[in-house]
Amino acid sequence: MEAYDSESASKVALWQQSYMDSGIHSGINTNVPSLNGKGDAEDWKQGGYTVTTTTYTTNQMPEMEEQLASTRGQRVRAAMFPETLESGVRILSTQTDPGQETNVQKLSESSQMLKAAIVQLINYQDDAELATRAIPELTKLLNDEDQVIVSKATMIVNQLVKKDASCRALEQSPQMVAAVVRTMQNTNDMETARHAAGILHNFSHHRDGMLAIFKSGGIPALVRMLSSPVESILFYAITTLHNLLLHQEGAKMAVRLADGLQRMVPLLKKSNVKFLAITTDCLQLLAYGNQESKLIILANGGPAALVHIMRTYNYEKLLWTTSRVLKVLSVCPSNKPAIVEAGGMQALGIHLSSSSPRLVQNCLWTLRNLSDAATKEEGLDHLLTAMVQLLGSDDVNVLTCATGILSNLTCNNSRNKMVVCQVRGIFALVHMMLRAGEKEDIMEPTVCALRHLTSRHPEAEVAQNDVCVNYGIPTVVGLLSQPFHWPLIKATVGLVRNLALLPANHGALRDSNAIPRLVQLLVKAHQDTQRQTPGGGQYMDGVRMDEIVEGCTGALHILARDQTNRVLITELNTIQLFVQLLYSPVENIQREAAGVLCELAQDREAAEEMDQEQATAPLTEMLHSSNEGIATYAAAVLFRLSEDKSQDYRKRLSVELTSTLFHNDQDAWNAVDRLMAAEGYQPESSINYNAYDAQDHDMGHDFALA
Repeated sequence: MEAYDSESASKVALWQQSYMDSGIHSGINTNVPSLNGKGDAEDWKQGGYTVTTTTYTTNQMPEMEEQLASTRGQRVRAAMFPETLESGVRILSTQTDPGQETNVQKLSESSQMLKAAIVQLINYQDDAELATRAIPELTKLLNDEDQVIVSKATMIVNQLVKKDASCRALEQSPQMVAAVVRTMQNTNDMETARHAAGILHNFSHHRDGMLAIFKSGGIPALVRMLSSPVESILFYAITTLHNLLLHQEGAKMAVRLADGLQRMVPLLKKSNVKFLAITTDCLQLLAYGNQESKLIILANGGPAALVHIMRTYNYEKLLWTTSRVLKVLSVCPSNKPAIVEAGGMQALGIHLSSSSPRLVQNCLWTLRNLSDAATKEEGLDHLLTAMVQLLGSDDVNVLTCATGILSNLTCNNSRNKMVVCQVRGIFALVHMMLRAGEKEDIMEPTVCALRHLTSRHPEAEVAQNDVCVNYGIPTVVGLLSQPFHWPLIKATVGLVRNLALLPANHGALRDSNAIPRLVQLLVKAHQDTQRQTPGGGQYMDGVRMDEIVEGCTGALHILARDQTNRVLITELNTIQLFVQLLYSPVENIQREAAGVLCELAQDREAAEEMDQEQATAPLTEMLHSSNEGIATYAAAVLFRLSEDKSQDYRKRLSVELTSTLFHNDQDAWNAVDRLMAAEGYQPESSINYNAYDAQDHDMGHDFALA
């Protein structure tokens, strides 16, 4: 019995040293043993929960200890190398809770992953070594005169490059790459050419491979493959060139020199959408920032083919890449009318409701660039309506494009003006102006669009009234001063002049201090014109100060039709300035100055002040002007100035006015009024938004081949 106790104690010590205690002898992991001495499991209820214990007889203990000890190594082996175990071997599990893995089980998954990685690394090294040893012989075979041998060698190399290690080893050999290029270039066998193109395609996935293709003259060979009748060769060639254009320095120039554009543009007639997506992206990469490439695309019928794609397909990636090409071409003065003529405005407008933000954004920028060439285009009602709706967006880029497009498409186009007015465009633009704040990229085209919409079309008076009704006049007048730039100020002056054409707006304009601001602006602009250089007029932000002088004078001319306004204009000491403007070398300024003096001369005090400023001399000289408007206004002012003169003065004036045009002739005065109403501030002009080529910094898109 003592011997047995000694042996049991030693086994307990052995289990404790093995990082686990079975509890058979120590009792660490067990509860109170079974009272009946049997080996069955019994339930003990303690404090409301059940504890299940397993007990063993004294005779069972040695057998269980031996089994656990013998299966420890097998459990580890089963976790890391399950394939080494003999079939039918049963391993005792130590897992007590099915929901909780043992440490050995946790080790199993990571061990298998490590083993797989080691195997792959060994195989990778084997593939690389095999390919390296085969390079000299394969190169020799590729250069063989027997085309059958060359074909077999090409097929073998194509199989090798499908494994990454082999591919990387082969592309390190300039001789191998050059041999593949020569094979593709010289063979008449389509299958051999297909294998060779596939090899270069796999090489182009790695930077070293692309450099090797470039140095070996592979680009001209690939460009020639673009004329192949075999679809798979075409696909390999275009995708390889696309990878090179994206990532290899010097590839773009090499493709251009190899007449790549001339071969790519005809490929736009293909019907495979993924192939077309890659082709159009190649065109964008080649045309971006290169005017010669844009002209080559035009000469090969590119604009019409691109517009056809936008009309025909609905694959988002293709539509996006095509819109990017059109955006680049839309800043080219030669391509722009070609795109518009092909129906580009309508085709791009179709996709403004797309769920793809990047497609919508590209279409908007392209439409904005094209819009100045589409002022006479018909069938744009849907596009104009969409632009008005987009004015409710919170996206600055969308607003910039929408306002710019509306500004250009309403320029000198009565039909488009009416469409915009009928879809509540005035309301949307006025509220856009209120929201824009100091964002001049949005404010300037908004004001230009309002200027166009408030003149020279059947709905013009309604538009002029709508601006006032929607509380737009105070905001408009607030733009008549810096820090706003001169292009915005110029547009605002024109809008104020148009708003003044409606007599009902005079009170609102006056209450918003439009007259003092116009006078202040006129004085500043006139002073700037006096500093003009001998070579031409004075420019500020690209605007001639003469244009500001003309615009302000014309606006005051219209406002002076109102009695209250005339008094206010006279009180601001403007008559001396208007008389000085009669000497301007610019005919339009002379006409507007004579016109405003004609209105002011209705008041006796103003007429006397004109006389004191010696306005008679320049006005008399202007009677002989070849400009009918100038001569008519001059005669009208002189007639009014003569009303309180002596009889002798009137006789001399009558001699000067040989036709006695205005002598008590109401019809003549009506003619003057009609002339005043017909004369505008300036011709409507569209804005060329060609700066947006430089805004596209996306240098291409890398496509998955699947």
